[in-house]
Amino acid sequence: MVVSWQVVEWGSINVCDAERRLLANALLEFSNERFILLSESCIPMFNFSIIYNYLIKSKYSFVESFDDPRPAGRGRYNIKMAPEVTLSQWRKGTQWFEVHRNLAINIISDTKYYQIFKEFCTPPCYITDEHYLPTMVSMLFGSLNSNRSVTWADWSRDGSHPTTFGNEDITEEFMRRICDVNNCKYNDQTMSSCFLFARKFAPSALDPLLKMASTFLGFD
Repeated sequence: MVVSWQVVEWGSINVCDAERRLLANALLEFSNERFILLSESCIPMFNFSIIYNYLIKSKYSFVESFDDPRPAGRGRYNIKMAPEVTLSQWRKGTQWFEVHRNLAINIISDTKYYQIFKEFCTPPCYITDEHYLPTMVSMLFGSLNSNRSVTWADWSRDGSHPTTFGNEDITEEFMRRICDVNNCKYNDQTMSSCFLFARKFAPSALDPLLKMASTFLGFD
C-alpha cells in the first residue's frame, strides 16, 4: 500500500497528521488488527512469529504515557488548553506506538483534542507527537492501554534525540541487555520480554546485525 506523502517537520503537528494518515490507510484493510509505527532506524528484536503472537494476544495497546514533572514534560503544557485538557491530565510519551484496531479507529476519528493540540501546542510545547496521543489516549482510553512502548531506545545521554548505535556497538552482550529487560507488565502479568523493537541504529550497524540474526535474534 502506497500512502500519499507530505513534508513533515520534527516536533510539529504535521507529524501527527502523517501518523493519522498512515493509520487511516492501514485500516482500509479489514484483516489488519494491530498497527505499529516504526522508522528506518528501528530493528526487530525477535522473529516475526514471536512478535506477531506477542501483539495479537495482548489485551492492551502500547502507547507510552506518563506524567513528566520536568520542564520537558509539564513545562510544555499550555494553560489555554484548559478546561478540555488540564495539567493533571497532561502526558508525555514516545511517538513509536502500537495500537489495536478499535483504538486506531478512535485516534483517526478524533477532532476535538487534535484541534486543541494543533492550536495550542506551540513553543515550548513544540513536540506535539510526544504529547497528543499519550494525553488523549490516557484521558479517553486508559483502560485499553498498557502505558508503555514496545520499542526500546537509549536516552541516557542528554539531548533531544536518543543514542544512535553503529557498527562497533553491536555485540551479543549489547543485544542481550535490551532483550533482558523484565520489569514490565504484559496482560497484567510481569513479563520477561518487554521490547519487540529497538532504535536508533545507523546503516553501519546492518552487517553485524545480519551476522547475528540467525544465532541470536532467531531469524532463519
